[in-house]
Amino acid sequence: MKKLVFSILFMAFALSLDASTDGRIVGFDRLPQNAQQIIIQHFSKDNVLMVEMDRDGLRTEFEVRLKDGTEIDFDGDGNLKKIDCQERRVPDALVPAEVLAYVNGSYPEAFITEWGRDDGRWKAELNNGLDLVFNRKYQFVGFDD
Repeated sequence: MKKLVFSILFMAFALSLDASTDGRIVGFDRLPQNAQQIIIQHFSKDNVLMVEMDRDGLRTEFEVRLKDGTEIDFDGDGNLKKIDCQERRVPDALVPAEVLAYVNGSYPEAFITEWGRDDGRWKAELNNGLDLVFNRKYQFVGFDD
């Protein structure tokens, strides 16, 4: 009997993990507070076109799309994972000072249009087409192909 109860509970738990809300559209208020603050402070809540919540098991992520085409990805805690402003400048306050200093010093005519974490590294895409790669301490380590 205990095995039967355990089996039923295990199957219910497994099904609940599998019932992910992959790509579900949610309201702005479902974003974690710090993600809401980033958007309000740097873009305006009125510019939000859509908030998509992806839940995979115990991990939740959010993708926010703005009316101007900007895409912003947050983890479940509201930490910025990636921001793609298309051809526009990523707000300087959303990029670490070390990265800004490197870009401004090495490419004074360029600016960052995309910033985020990819494969354990930080990447900055510039409006001149260069893709720069930085380590965890935001030190330049090379170019992305």
